[in-house]
Amino acid sequence: MTGLNPGVSLRFSHGQATDRGLRRALNEDSLLASERLLAIADGMGGHEAGEIASALCLKILGEGFQDAGANLDPETLDTLLNEADRSIVEAGSGRAGTTLTGAVLIDARTSSGQAEQPQLLVFNVGDSRTYLWAQGLLQQVSVDHSEVQELMDIGQLDAAQAATHPRRHVITRALGINANSQPDYWLVPLAGCERILVCSDGLSSEVGDAAIQEILTRFPDPQQASEELVQAALDAGGRDNISVIVADVQYGHPDDAGITIPRISTTSHQEEKS
Repeated sequence: MTGLNPGVSLRFSHGQATDRGLRRALNEDSLLASERLLAIADGMGGHEAGEIASALCLKILGEGFQDAGANLDPETLDTLLNEADRSIVEAGSGRAGTTLTGAVLIDARTSSGQAEQPQLLVFNVGDSRTYLWAQGLLQQVSVDHSEVQELMDIGQLDAAQAATHPRRHVITRALGINANSQPDYWLVPLAGCERILVCSDGLSSEVGDAAIQEILTRFPDPQQASEELVQAALDAGGRDNISVIVADVQYGHPDDAGITIPRISTTSHQEEKS
């Protein structure tokens, strides 16, 4: 992968799509996308609780991103996610929570202020995922916080067994439910030709990596690729909410074009049982 010259500014050209799925009455996912920040939060708690948790999480993240001057570092991001965790606990009395995953572009600099190669800061709590697609290869950057991932880590399950394990949807970290909420972070150097996929587990639990890679390869437009991925999950059963952001890393100007912060719904909903 060829590196960029220091000081080159990058931006995301992105598309997004979401669907409540075929078995859910309510979509509890929230999405946030701008020229430098991507995030998906997958709410849990039933009725409107999960929807509020995911939207509140992204509201705090989006406002904090703007206040930070569109240049988040891991320490600032960690502070924002701790704030989101506390706010969701307070709003939901510990009964509502959300996963969170995404990525932010960083124009890296040394302690003396000298520009370095731009980087992608990936963050994750729970089992939503962030992937990097570059040079025709798909790589999952985030690592699931789930029981089956822990079993895979110690060699008790392989990927094929994990895909059908009865406890594959049990997560071990989340924001807002008085559990382990510590995020993981990864810094990835960028060359300016990558594609980023951020998704809730409604995609990854229905569509395998090979099929995801084929769609990302076949559809160059990020919006069309997002819609095709959601449709693939629906065609595979659509048993959960499905949310997808596809973003291409491109040369750009240093100013972010702004963020649409999710609205927090106060409308009651009755969730259907599967």
